[in-house]
Amino acid sequence: MTDKKIALVTGGTRGIGAAISKYLQKHDFQVIANYYSNDEAADKFKNENGVEIAKFDVASFQQVQEEIGKLIETHGAIHVLVNNAGITKDGFLHKMNENDWDAVIDTNLKSAFNMTRAVVNKMREQEFGRIINISSINAQKGQMGQTNYCAAKAGLIGFTKALALEGARKNITANVICPGYIETDMTGAIQAEILSEIVKTIPAGRLGKPEEIGALVAYLASEEAAFTTGAVFSVNGGQYLG
Repeated sequence: MTDKKIALVTGGTRGIGAAISKYLQKHDFQVIANYYSNDEAADKFKNENGVEIAKFDVASFQQVQEEIGKLIETHGAIHVLVNNAGITKDGFLHKMNENDWDAVIDTNLKSAFNMTRAVVNKMREQEFGRIINISSINAQKGQMGQTNYCAAKAGLIGFTKALALEGARKNITANVICPGYIETDMTGAIQAEILSEIVKTIPAGRLGKPEEIGALVAYLASEEAAFTTGAVFSVNGGQYLG
């Protein structure tokens, strides 16, 4: 047990999730970084940053209930939940198979239900909670070849707004961040000439940095953000202003 507030970040050992985990730790939270598929990267992140890691599949309701139950038993509570885990399985809808649709919906959207359902009763009991969902610019503007991803990430926005209304009287806030193109392994895999064309569409003239998302999450997790709930934060360098 610790006097620090406990923050759980899904997909918290790589990319934007790793930056979020590090920023929350920097702001005096005790961080648990969830991951699922890359043991080597997770162990490296743990050793380099001293962050606890927890391996389980956020898309599995049963696994989540069991593992969150263990974490709450060990730590006493989860005060901050960041639903960041996400995957892509791109393809035009007329060619997309059911498995690719279901995998993206389950990991990117259903996981938010699974995780939040597992922690929200304890948050209501303790009358404190911060739920921060990581969506995407593509949820706001759409993206060709990503009907599954856009549907899931847009669903997070509606989920967050309804949750904000349900939690307000219990001092539980729910907010959603929609990052634009951020410097991660995902954008690093884009061909250089294509990435160059993408950057031309960003008024700021550059990709975002994972730390810029981490800093916003740290604020939304803080006591100072108690009156901020149901909000959608666009962090995209001016690329989309809707």
